[in-house]
Amino acid sequence: MQIQIKRAYAEVLPSDGKRILVDRLWPRGIKKEDTKIDLWAKEITPSTELRKWYAHDPEHWDEFQQRYRAELRSQAELLQQIREIAKQEKISLITAAKSERYNHVIVLKQVLEEN
Repeated sequence: MQIQIKRAYAEVLPSDGKRILVDRLWPRGIKKEDTKIDLWAKEITPSTELRKWYAHDPEHWDEFQQRYRAELRSQAELLQQIREIAKQEKISLITAAKSERYNHVIVLKQVLEEN
């Protein structure tokens, strides 16, 4: 299973494999036709309430991870669908998040790789 994380603003490359947008909102300043997104998985992003509570504050990181993992439990079917894709080909989880260290996609990637 090959899963990588990539910013929405980075160059689209053939080596990206299947490109899955994992943000609830469309990235600012990017045209849909320019992103080459194969799947927009809004359902597996943090809820609006959780996203606003977290606000990318590193002090909330540990609790954010726990709360987000709890939310992901209700998305088992979509998570399994993405795992199946990742078994067949490389996937890129696409996000507009600026922080490479404190963002939901890190948690999502871990969850996908755990099962």
